[in-house]
Amino acid sequence: MKKSFVYIFTAAFLFGTMEVSLKLAGSAFSAMQLTFLRFAIGGLCLLPFAILDLKKREYKLSTGDWGYLFALGFINICVSMVLFQLGVMRTNANLAAIIISTNPVFTMIFAQFIVNERFTRKKAFILLLDVIGLIIVANPLTLFSGKAAVSGILLLLGASATFGLYTALGKKRIAKIGGLAQNSLSFLLGSCGLLFILLATKQPVIAGIEVSFLPLLLYISVFVTAAGYYFYLKAIELSGPSTASITFFIKPIIAPLIALIILHEAITVNLVLGIVFILTGSLLGLIDKPIRPQSPTDSLQQG
Repeated sequence: MKKSFVYIFTAAFLFGTMEVSLKLAGSAFSAMQLTFLRFAIGGLCLLPFAILDLKKREYKLSTGDWGYLFALGFINICVSMVLFQLGVMRTNANLAAIIISTNPVFTMIFAQFIVNERFTRKKAFILLLDVIGLIIVANPLTLFSGKAAVSGILLLLGASATFGLYTALGKKRIAKIGGLAQNSLSFLLGSCGLLFILLATKQPVIAGIEVSFLPLLLYISVFVTAAGYYFYLKAIELSGPSTASITFFIKPIIAPLIALIILHEAITVNLVLGIVFILTGSLLGLIDKPIRPQSPTDSLQQG
């Protein structure tokens, strides 16, 4: 159990540094370029573990599996994470971290249609809590006074919604393919799709990268994207998905602290109250929830 909590806190810390790292790197890369590089490198780092896991499962991917993995990758990498990066650059890092934390709400909605998970009164109450938390964090009184970027918030909501779609779709074959293979291969296939878009629109892929930004790029790719997923998966393996989900109760606390230290972003009363509502909703989602195989993206805020 001690080992599983080491994995949980390590994953939570790595995920908690994501928005600040992406905001810092955003000044040197375009949104598509950075997203492509971090998921291509991250997917390659996870690939050896994914291959070993597939061999352990004695599972051979079918043509349908490859199409399914490409669809997951396209939704996650080409749409959700590009929107997320654009949103991060237009808002505070701590606000971005909280908004993306609402993605389980969208997962619940999409899952009703994709995997026939019934939308209950309890889920409706959780949805209400998360929406209230989001409104408090965004603070409508300042949205139109120049203190917050409306476009950034809308981009982040789009990222959260499409990530929820990605997570709901990911539940269809996760039990067969396994979390490591599903994430590694969808990362790589999604990165291939984004590479095609970059080339077609004549945007830089590697050109223009400054040597001084390489350590930050490697940190985002290897540690936040690859290691963060790996440690979270190991936590699931040792303690089950419900216990491992503690990761995402810790992340919204770590992210504002990192943003305060690195970017000097203030921790406001609205931020704290919003976090309380959103985490309460997440906690209610765990209560009486059966233990089942799930995607490492379940309840995940980016990755």
